[in-house]
Amino acid sequence: MQEQADEKPPAGIPMIRQIAMPADSNANGDIFGGWLMSQMDLAAGNLASRVSHGRCVTVSVDAMSFLRPVKIGDEVSVYCELISTGRSSMKINVEAWRRARITEEEYRVTKAVFTFVAIDADGKARAIKSEG
Repeated sequence: MQEQADEKPPAGIPMIRQIAMPADSNANGDIFGGWLMSQMDLAAGNLASRVSHGRCVTVSVDAMSFLRPVKIGDEVSVYCELISTGRSSMKINVEAWRRARITEEEYRVTKAVFTFVAIDADGKARAIKSEG
């Protein structure tokens, strides 16, 4: 499934920007989906910690779609957007975009919705602190 060629990355600064390296690839030179997923989890976890002002854990990943391959040397940018917040949970939309090192064209390569829960020092769910 290919995305529209005229799509643009989300506005704002990526939560993570990384170069895909040979150790992250299969024998064909494509980056492992698990590597992409881990980058997305790191980025979403960063946002979840900021929102909840503390420790969080990933509890689910919904609707992971791999749209295009990532090649060795590609720059991967991961964007996150908070969708909703519950008492202790957060849903975060996460998109990974690739840019070949020699071009300026960017393409969405995968997307998913990650759910995090804020936890206390004992690993129990805790209420998310409100701003203010």
